[in-house]
Amino acid sequence: MRYIDRGSIPQKRHTIYKSKEGKFYYEQLFGTEGFHGVSSLLYHIHRPTQIKKIGTPLDVSPKVAVEKNIAPRRFQGKNLAPEQDFLESRKILMFNNDLKMGLAKPLQSMTYFYKNGHQDELYFVHEGEGILKTMLGNLEFAKGDYLIIPRGTIFQFEFHSTSTVLFFVESNSPIYTPKRYRNEFGQLLEHSPFCERDIVAPTFIEPKDEKGDFLIKVKKENQITDFIYATHPFDVVGWDGFFYPFKFNIKNFEPITGRIHQPPPVHQNFEAHNFVICSFVSRMYDYHPEAIPAPYNHSNIDSDEVLFYTEGDFMSRNEIDLMDFTLHPGGIVHGPHPGAMERSIGKKFTEEYAVMIDPFRPLQITQEAINIEDEKYATSWLD
Repeated sequence: MRYIDRGSIPQKRHTIYKSKEGKFYYEQLFGTEGFHGVSSLLYHIHRPTQIKKIGTPLDVSPKVAVEKNIAPRRFQGKNLAPEQDFLESRKILMFNNDLKMGLAKPLQSMTYFYKNGHQDELYFVHEGEGILKTMLGNLEFAKGDYLIIPRGTIFQFEFHSTSTVLFFVESNSPIYTPKRYRNEFGQLLEHSPFCERDIVAPTFIEPKDEKGDFLIKVKKENQITDFIYATHPFDVVGWDGFFYPFKFNIKNFEPITGRIHQPPPVHQNFEAHNFVICSFVSRMYDYHPEAIPAPYNHSNIDSDEVLFYTEGDFMSRNEIDLMDFTLHPGGIVHGPHPGAMERSIGKKFTEEYAVMIDPFRPLQITQEAINIEDEKYATSWLD
């Protein structure tokens, strides 16, 4: 991440800062990893600590249906029912000790505020548009956008469509750009498939100087608790630093191609502890005269593989729908469906778009996923 400043901030940190009327602004250090990780400094009109009431925690732990999975699976996202409420619409499909992932189809904008105090959150916009409102400013979003929301960020979604579909990931560790694409100063290198210009930071919004009862739902350790605060959480007059939500559109990922088929790491977009996030995008196929564009059969010995199909016709699969998830567990060979290898030969280009998650610990499967499973998928490679 690069340094960003928004709004009005003092010249020197941790010093007196007042409004034109002589009222104190209240500084907040916003960061992770015990003062060692990236951080930002925020300046509030009111103290951000004014709790009026704390509700009873609600357990939202995912319900395990398959604890130890060894079978290839396909989950049909189109069959997942939408929900009016944003948080209730988020259905976790797979998870392990490092992450949770699932699909959300919210019908209404949020009337409350939300903060995940435990995990970074990533939302990939499969369908829909709107505004992600945060204490650091706003991000307008549309189809194909990744929204990366660091833990501790207070936010609110405003949806401009009733057909919004979000693929989401909750990560127990920070989500960063791949380390191999950054120099010692954090700048993205020339061979990176994207650069800082593709990463969009929030737009500054005038602060809300309001008092009252403001509901912030806080998630931590699989519980959501209602907090009532005395002041509006979006009262930040200015901030600066390296820790903030941002967006990145999948179509700004520049594919790395070659004469023969390139391995999945060339598609990597983000990383966290024990998993990576990859973007499969529109690209030229391999250009060796004898090239086979379809991927070779391979075993994920040390990781599961999850693909979420978002646009186009995925070359290596038969009868895959948009909004589908496929899960291929570690240790089991997988590859192109029958006929896919042959169909790919001689092709020059693909318009496919998909998001891939490779977790390095096995995934457990929830009942929500089983409810939308295609039970015939595991045997779909038979001739």
